[in-house]
Amino acid sequence: MGDRGGRLARSAGLAGAATLGSRVLGLARETVLAAIFGAGNDMDAFNVAFRIPNLVRDLFAEGAMSAAFVPTFTRHLTRHGKTDAWRVGNNVINALILITGTLVALAMIGARPLVGAYAPEYASVPGKLDLTIRLTLVTLPFLTLATLAAALMGMLNSLNRYFVPALAPATFNAAMIACAFALVPLMPALGWPPIMAIAIAAIIGGVGQIAVQLPPLAREGFRYRPRLDLRDASLREVLVLMGPGTIGLAATQVNLFVNTQLATAQGTGAVSWLSYAFRLMYLPIGLFGVSIATAVLPAAARHATLDDKVAMRDTVARGLALMAMMNVPATLGLAILATPIVRLLFERGQFLPADTAATAAALRFYAIGLVGYSTVRIASPVFYALGQSRVPVAASLLSMAVNVVASLLLVDALGFRGLALGTSIAALANGGVLLVLLGRRLPGAGGTHLLTSTAKLLVASVGMAIVAWFVERTLGQAVPGGGVMIEAGRLLAAIGSGLAVLVVSAKLLRLAELDEAIVAARDVARTFLTPRSSP
Repeated sequence: MGDRGGRLARSAGLAGAATLGSRVLGLARETVLAAIFGAGNDMDAFNVAFRIPNLVRDLFAEGAMSAAFVPTFTRHLTRHGKTDAWRVGNNVINALILITGTLVALAMIGARPLVGAYAPEYASVPGKLDLTIRLTLVTLPFLTLATLAAALMGMLNSLNRYFVPALAPATFNAAMIACAFALVPLMPALGWPPIMAIAIAAIIGGVGQIAVQLPPLAREGFRYRPRLDLRDASLREVLVLMGPGTIGLAATQVNLFVNTQLATAQGTGAVSWLSYAFRLMYLPIGLFGVSIATAVLPAAARHATLDDKVAMRDTVARGLALMAMMNVPATLGLAILATPIVRLLFERGQFLPADTAATAAALRFYAIGLVGYSTVRIASPVFYALGQSRVPVAASLLSMAVNVVASLLLVDALGFRGLALGTSIAALANGGVLLVLLGRRLPGAGGTHLLTSTAKLLVASVGMAIVAWFVERTLGQAVPGGGVMIEAGRLLAAIGSGLAVLVVSAKLLRLAELDEAIVAARDVARTFLTPRSSP
């Protein structure tokens, strides 16, 4: 198990290193957008408009499509070689182009009622609903682009190529930043609102995510072929596995529909505050949830193909333990340091101190569900590898019900913050149900070892949080105010002190996952220093 755990940690570490680069650019993107647009009507309109095509990520980029496609592709690759795998890949890609292209066309035709249903309160603000509709029409093709990028990512992951696919979203963030500076000033001369530049950037970034993954696939021997065989058994298998996932997406859409309607009713800024906070929370999800899941799924699919349940259980157990090692401290860290983090990253230009306070409040409530989110990212695809796609769908439907009820109850008491808390409660419920059910199918995958490690980790993380809070508060009183560099110095000192306590505590508590994480970090560093040795 140790060797398998080491390989998993290295793969997850490589994906995490690339994801870190992408997420840092993502934070830079949000900082730029916050400075230019703040949390006003334009940003509210874009967030709702882009949310509609961006739903595809739940289904395709990190959900049902990847979970259905990767095991099928990996099995053909393992049993029949690359030529047959390329055939499967081409067929699935062309089917996805047909399906998503049809969805985009239908959404464009019905854009007005679709946006009106998501954000009915925008009609009460002059021009806001019409602006949201215009932005939606521009961003809708991102749905197809994100789907194709996810398919290429799945193929590369099956070939044990993790770095480039994880880095691909960086092209999206780079496009956003570049267009914010280059195109925003040009929009008024064209008779368009400045925020339209960001909608255009989303499409450019979607194309970039595809373009960056094609060269490594081509080096592996892949060639795109515009052929579609609807009778192909492998295509039918992927689509059948995706079927339950589509129901799961419907659950996600219901959640999003309810939350968006409730958020738009909370006044100008609420949608943007929640969006900024969620994207900050998504940094650890991407680093410690998605990156580990990216490494777990192909490995679990290979073990499932060979009917090696023991190896599969060990892989999943190690992935969950690594996830907890990263996300439990991240949860407490985000909750304790939410205000200085938001202030450092966003508070400038049109993003005011009141926006900082509101965004930090939402971030604290979102952080509560961090472990739940990451657990779902890891556990859900494993059921697809086991051929039991209905299980994560049932858990998703349950979480939908929890989210709707919690949001409706909490929004009255907590306002927009209640929506963040309701989302976190639903994520924890989803992750908890999946862990219980996974433990029944792979005994030991989410059992005593995980509980023991998490308990130890919680103790270490509480000590980390106390020290980080004390250092940040003390330095804030000793060196009040200041510019960006002083604020960054205070925050880094608080984070560094907290991490030192975490490492020492984890060592004293003999948390094996800490050693694996350190080894993974060393291997990733060695990979960058000697590129030819990368897996």
